[in-house]
Amino acid sequence: MTTAAAFQQPLDPIAGSLALSAILAALPLLILFVLLGVFRMKAYQAALISLALSIILAIVGWKMPVGQVLSATGLGAFYAIFPILWILINALWIYKLTVATPWFEVLGRTIRSISDDLRILSILIAFCFGALLESLAGFGAPVAIAAAMLMAAGMQPLKSAVVALLANTAPVAFGAMAAPIIALNGVTGIPLQELSSMTGRQTPFIALVVPLILVFLVDGKRGLRQTWPVALVAGAAFGLAQFAASNFFIVELTDVVAAVVTVAAVLLMLRVWQPSEIIGMTGETREAEKAGETASVSETESVGTDTLTGSGRGSAPGAGAGAGTGGGAGGATAVGAGADGGRAGEGGEGDRAPSGTTSSTGRPSGHDVWMAIAPYLVIIVVFSIAQIPVVKTWLTSIGSTTFLWPGLDVTGNNGKPAAAQTLRFDHIRATGTLLLFSGIITMVLYRIAASRGVRVYGETLKQLRWTILTVCSVLALSFVMNLSGQTTTLGVALASAGGFFALLSPLLGWIGVALTGSDTSSNSLFGALQVAAANETGLSPTLMAAANSSAGVMGKMLSLQNLAIASAAVGLEGAEGTLLRKLIGWSLGLLAFITVLIWLQSTSVLGWMVP
Repeated sequence: MTTAAAFQQPLDPIAGSLALSAILAALPLLILFVLLGVFRMKAYQAALISLALSIILAIVGWKMPVGQVLSATGLGAFYAIFPILWILINALWIYKLTVATPWFEVLGRTIRSISDDLRILSILIAFCFGALLESLAGFGAPVAIAAAMLMAAGMQPLKSAVVALLANTAPVAFGAMAAPIIALNGVTGIPLQELSSMTGRQTPFIALVVPLILVFLVDGKRGLRQTWPVALVAGAAFGLAQFAASNFFIVELTDVVAAVVTVAAVLLMLRVWQPSEIIGMTGETREAEKAGETASVSETESVGTDTLTGSGRGSAPGAGAGAGTGGGAGGATAVGAGADGGRAGEGGEGDRAPSGTTSSTGRPSGHDVWMAIAPYLVIIVVFSIAQIPVVKTWLTSIGSTTFLWPGLDVTGNNGKPAAAQTLRFDHIRATGTLLLFSGIITMVLYRIAASRGVRVYGETLKQLRWTILTVCSVLALSFVMNLSGQTTTLGVALASAGGFFALLSPLLGWIGVALTGSDTSSNSLFGALQVAAANETGLSPTLMAAANSSAGVMGKMLSLQNLAIASAAVGLEGAEGTLLRKLIGWSLGLLAFITVLIWLQSTSVLGWMVP
């Protein structure tokens, strides 16, 4: 019975032509991006249409049994919920818990006490802190949390989302404790240290330019002209630390080391250097030497003109709901949570005024600073404990299970069982579960009543309803394409380019991440194919395998699930198409940059860089 239901993926099912089959295989992805970027269709609608097309192609073109196609669709939707949406829901819940207390305002002033220049804050929060979160969690959590913190600092919602998405590039290859590199090692058989070293000789070049792009996004040419020194220091510090850690230390801690070194470098830089002008939270410009004298005044003014909420703590909730791009939705996340701000501590002390800060002016006290950043410290501590080898082993033994998804019996064109049909289901040790634990600890620290916490969780689910549908549809699309053989057909067609494959290899990784939203998934999907193509064309397998990961990270900012996560995190649901249009040029530009580097590494010019 099982044998009768078995399905083997064909390589060239359309008229026996690999080229024609590859064109049709790419059609669902092309339709997805066109509907989003050109026709500006809502993300969930575009995803559902693309999913339907991939299902039709799987059944009619690739001759996959209907039952297995539906089972693959279900597997993709399940994987979207665990782990991806499970992470987003709990990360956004923590954010909404902080917004519903006075500590969120204190967090904003704490961040601005380091520097109230939004260009520098974009580096510290999105690039540095985002990299630290990527190293510990990954899978969308860094984008959601960094975007929320940028909003707390006063950045407009849409710009917060764009900055957080673009910053989440250079750290991704070593994110989630180097999960992408470990996955690449698993599917290629190339030694882990060799892959780590090669990747660490590619991504630092991206790290060097990302902070420069961030300050340009925040403030245009003026931002680049006035803050390039600190942006260059941040990029160089991160790149050098990432290179050193990946080549000479522990691969799992590469991003942790790089993030900590970069924060230290930027803070030291700010002790001896400041930009000639300060770009504050409301967009006002003032000379740096006068910034200290006017700090208290600007803080007082910001209470009435906060870019995030458009109102002070004493104002009616929602007074400035249209502050951000997108009209009333501009501050939806903060305003929606803030509407219940007065009830945040029902049954407890969550709404008690922070000690030593009876008003919204001045630098917060030491106690208040610690309380304001407590949720993020809790996240770091919880994830760090979970990575201790003994604890990690114990959590894996009790909190993880692997099983074959029911209704699937798929083999690749090589006759081996398709890896994607075997699901590793993490529950207790999952990133989302660790975030849930962190949220519960936050409730205890902030003395938020359990009933209020549950109510905020319900509000979070309601806010994310369309995002949930979008992400489930996209992951279902990914799994249908993968298990039916459409993805393999596309990859083999690209790999047939001979020596020219050195230029196409990065594109393959980029497509993989843009489709799955995960560098780990892309490496699992295309890693072995990259090595096989490299062996056939005489290129270095190590170089091509690493290229899949290094170039793939540039596609993460365009993956629909990450666009949906960023949109939801800043309260701009339905803005995925807008974000796509703002980021696609940067994504393709960075892809072209890393492609040239990888091509040079495949030649005698930079061939010495290949281990």
